Amino acid sequence: MDFILASNNKKKLEEMQRILSPLGINVVTAKMLGIALPDVVEDGDTFEQNAEIKARSACEITGMPAIADDSGLCVDYLDGAPGIYSARFANIIEHNGVNVDNEKNADDEANNDMILSKLEGVPEEKRTAYYVCAICCIFPDGKKIVVRGECHGKIGFARDGNEGFGYDPLFIIGGKSFGKYTGEEKDKISHRGNALRKLSKELEKII
Repeated sequence: MDFILASNNKKKLEEMQRILSPLGINVVTAKMLGIALPDVVEDGDTFEQNAEIKARSACEITGMPAIADDSGLCVDYLDGAPGIYSARFANIIEHNGVNVDNEKNADDEANNDMILSKLEGVPEEKRTAYYVCAICCIFPDGKKIVVRGECHGKIGFARDGNEGFGYDPLFIIGGKSFGKYTGEEKDKISHRGNALRKLSKELEKII
């Protein structure tokens, strides 16, 4: 059974395929199908709302069951930032004391630099953080599943490792950064892995 992923992120696709394929679910992207999905405005206030916005749009356009995730890093010292703005953290500027969001994603390097800058001089015990992944699955008949996974760790003082993506080289868990975990190792403990296992259990009930 084919499900469309409302993203062309290769790493996300690989993670979802590894965990959902045992259910007989083949996760594909619009690019793999030779079609294009329009950009949607992710104006939700939560990870769950943004995931649903993306999944609903993909389902309506393709007529296929659609999966979308919205994920991000929440740093306790920064009062939960960057949170839902994780992908564009480096592009959010402060103007007269107010954060101005230009809705343009920044690259991973810039976002990681911003985190390190914001945490400069902050001791290890205050660098706690957690990843969040909300996944929404929408079916053409209107059925909806929403799940959430988290993964708790700390922010390192420098990048370490070349695996993963996003803030993975900075996120320390189990004594090393996500940048040093293999995909299979990361699946076992990651926010997305936790969310996908919850999704898998829900999907088992209906497919």
